[in-house]
Amino acid sequence: MKYAEMTAIELKNVSRDETLVVLPIAAVEQHGPHLPTATDEIICTAVAEQVEQRLKESVLLLPTLWLGASQHHLRWGATLTSRVENYETLLCEICESLLDDGFRRVLILNGHGGNIGPMQISLRRLQVHYRNCQLMAASYWSIAEAEITALMEGECKTVGHACEAETSLVMHLRPELVRKSHIENSDDYQLDMVDGVYLCNDMFQRTSQGATGRPDLATAEKGAEMFSKIVYRVTDVLKSLQKIPFSE
Repeated sequence: MKYAEMTAIELKNVSRDETLVVLPIAAVEQHGPHLPTATDEIICTAVAEQVEQRLKESVLLLPTLWLGASQHHLRWGATLTSRVENYETLLCEICESLLDDGFRRVLILNGHGGNIGPMQISLRRLQVHYRNCQLMAASYWSIAEAEITALMEGECKTVGHACEAETSLVMHLRPELVRKSHIENSDDYQLDMVDGVYLCNDMFQRTSQGATGRPDLATAEKGAEMFSKIVYRVTDVLKSLQKIPFSE
């Protein structure tokens, strides 16, 4: 079920207790010299729509929120952002609209690293007022971590930024948007965790070209296999989440 394609009457008849409402969130920001600014939105939307197709009777998919918390990319330019505190409130207000309408199961499905902190805090803010609801959030790559890791050839086995994984996925989903002649090895980026300590640096400080990892190892074939496995894993997890009983 797609929220934006349904009428008010149709939505009124959707089960509030059984339905899992999925809010995809992403970003529009610089993705190095070779990927489009909509990379996160393209990938997250594609994953969410494929999962909805497999769970039509039990998942209610909202339109993707393309705006993200991307202030840490601003110095590279080509970035649209909300302030972190405003983004947290925006997520709260979207979820409140659903919760006040009676829906009890809400999942934020994330496609941008900068959204992780805000989405978790937004749910903490909501939970004190909606204790009898299931408020959940996850990035697609955290759900499908093992599947993604198994396909990565570079030293970095996780989804970074305009990296091997994201480049492969966009090569599969929107190959015409990949500037292949500008793809380079980008593994000179600085980590944000050192000896268990979080270093709060922006992407201009951490990267030499606004990208991370080994996009030069990306292929459309790898992207196709990765996408299929991500969709399968996310679908499986969402099915299991719908079986979790509500807490009082």
